[in-house]
Amino acid sequence: MPNILHIDSSARSARLEGHSSISKTLAASFITVWQENRLEDEIEYRDLSINPPAFVSEDWIAAVFKETSQLTAADKALIAPSDTLIGEIERADIILMSAPMYNYGMPGVLKAWFDQIIRINKTFSFDLARGDQPLEPILSGKVMVLVTSSGEANFQAGEIRAHEDHLTSHIKLLSPYLGVDEFISIYSEFQEFSDQRHRDSLDKAEQKIRATALQLIERYKK
Repeated sequence: MPNILHIDSSARSARLEGHSSISKTLAASFITVWQENRLEDEIEYRDLSINPPAFVSEDWIAAVFKETSQLTAADKALIAPSDTLIGEIERADIILMSAPMYNYGMPGVLKAWFDQIIRINKTFSFDLARGDQPLEPILSGKVMVLVTSSGEANFQAGEIRAHEDHLTSHIKLLSPYLGVDEFISIYSEFQEFSDQRHRDSLDKAEQKIRATALQLIERYKK
C-alpha cells in the first residue's frame, strides 16, 4: 500500500469561504479523491504554518556533520526534529505538497522544512571523487505532486514570466534530495484579479488535481 505524505505551507487555513488558502483547498481535493478510492492507505499530514520547523543554526550544522558516535545528548536533541521529518520522507511513496507563491518564492516555513531534511548522510551523500558534482541523493522512487497558487500569472514553463517563478523551479530543483523521480506541478493563478481568468484557472487546477489522483490510484492498483 502506498504511503502519502501531505505537506501544507500556506499561512491561511483551508476554509471554503473568505480568505481561504487555495493551495490547501486544492491539495485537500487530492486527498478526498484518494480516500474515496483507497481508504486503507496511510496518509501522514503536516501543516507547516501550524508547526513551523526551526531554522538551522550553527550548532545544528555542527551536529549533523558529526559522526553518530560523537553526538552529545544536546546534539541529539537538536537534530531530533530533523530525524522525524526525514523519517516521514523515507516512508512516503507520494509527496503531496501545497505552496502559495510568496514574493515569487516559497513560504519561509517550507524553506525551513527543506533545510531540516536535505542533510548529509541522511538524504544525500558527499564524495569529492565525483568531481565538481560531489552531492548525490540517497532516496529514490517517489512521486511529488506540487500544488501552487499565485496572485499573478504566466509563470508556467514557456510563458513570459516563467523566469520569475522561484517557487516551482526551486522546489523541483530540491525534489531529488527527497527521493523524487517524478515531479507533477499544478498551478492556480490570477488570484489577486478575482476575475474570470482566476475562476478558469482554479477550475482547471481542480480538474487536474482530481485527474492526477485518479491516475496515481490506477497505478497502485496494478
